[in-house]
Amino acid sequence: MTIDKQLGFNKLALLKYFRSRADECLSELALLCAPDDCQKKAHAINRELTKCKESLIEIVSETARKESWSNSEILEAMLMITYTNDVVMLEARDSVWKYDYMAFSRRIGELWEPFCKLCFLHPTTDISLFIPPLFSEVKSNLIGEIESFINELSISEFEKMQLKRYYDKVWSLVSSGEIKLECDLHFTDGVDFYIVDFKSGFGSNEKGNTNRLLLVGSVYQNIDDRSYKCLMFVRSTDNNHYLSTLRNSGLWNVSCGSAAYEMINKFTGYDIRTWITENVDWMSDFSPAMSNAVVDGGFEKYLIW
Repeated sequence: MTIDKQLGFNKLALLKYFRSRADECLSELALLCAPDDCQKKAHAINRELTKCKESLIEIVSETARKESWSNSEILEAMLMITYTNDVVMLEARDSVWKYDYMAFSRRIGELWEPFCKLCFLHPTTDISLFIPPLFSEVKSNLIGEIESFINELSISEFEKMQLKRYYDKVWSLVSSGEIKLECDLHFTDGVDFYIVDFKSGFGSNEKGNTNRLLLVGSVYQNIDDRSYKCLMFVRSTDNNHYLSTLRNSGLWNVSCGSAAYEMINKFTGYDIRTWITENVDWMSDFSPAMSNAVVDGGFEKYLIW
């Protein structure tokens, strides 16, 4: 397979390449695993195809550096590599361990986030990634500010001590440990610092995740040294009251479906919605066996990106 600027338009060659790698792995697994060890085979084939993709991406990145590809040329190659690898990974997994609707819908959602994040790794705008703050550092700074404020109050030392004690109690109610402030993506345009959470959709069991995101958004809103803005990109447009809670909180700017792609385009300069429309065709790109499995399982609705 030729590695050049046209790789991003060579879907058939990439599908053939990944399927050949999958066949090699499946043949080896047939010798190493028991016939009924479906889960072990599934994990192994996913792991091997991921390694194969990462190896190819490394080669493409090196070639692009040497030949001075533009970020758009790099991104288009990465998008096609990722999508075709996803197609074959779904096929190979289903061949050793049949998907049910829950596993299939969850897996499709898992694949969407890293696919979209590629636009932020190879933007045509001047955005850049940054390392998110640690909660321990944020907490320490806030405690220092409050203690300095209390120390300046015209009250007795005993009253100051009592105020600090009550403040410590509040912290103990907020968290019994460390709050993870790291989300799926963190980037800056040089003025504002954006925190991004990707979500395939909001179902019936999102209470815990919703509460965590509300807490994370609240912490970022109270950091004074930078202007942090929390964004949520949701693949599905069919969501429930948990997403409405986040949208109405004033802490998260929520975008669903096409609106999420418009936001990605705004920040990265790349129209990923058009790329998906022109290139992502799961049912045509799947092998006949996988297409039949999707139809038989009624999985088509989960393939809407």
